Amino acid sequence: MEVILLENVKGTGKKGEIHAVSDGYARNFLIKQGKAKEATPGEKKKLAAKKQAKRREEREELEEAKKFKSILEDNPIDIKEKASEDGRLFGSITTKQIAEEVKKQLDIKIDKRKINQRVQMRSVGSQEVEVKLHTDVTAKLLVRVEGIEP
Repeated sequence: MEVILLENVKGTGKKGEIHAVSDGYARNFLIKQGKAKEATPGEKKKLAAKKQAKRREEREELEEAKKFKSILEDNPIDIKEKASEDGRLFGSITTKQIAEEVKKQLDIKIDKRKINQRVQMRSVGSQEVEVKLHTDVTAKLLVRVEGIEP
């Protein structure tokens, strides 16, 4: 009997896969416990349509990430922060501040955990940070820090 797995089943397969299993295993365990359903032609069509929709959605996400990458790399972010006369900041620039400024200046929402800051920004100047937009797309964002009198 062919079944469509509704969740990962150890030793059988992963969610969304179609597998041929014995009738008893399918009826008495997989279907009874809600781990699978019988793979009828109608169910196979539904599964194919779901997979196609998921691929289309992933493709759209990748295109959007590429668009955001070009915007981020072409437009540096300016942050004004209190600094001493010799250019040292009172504190440091965090990924949260960078994410907020990107939202404010470029209207792109970025999760602060997706920003990779190699070195803490503790002085006036500029630094390049990496922003992970997608599993395949990473952008380099220039962050410029200007000092203002406290």
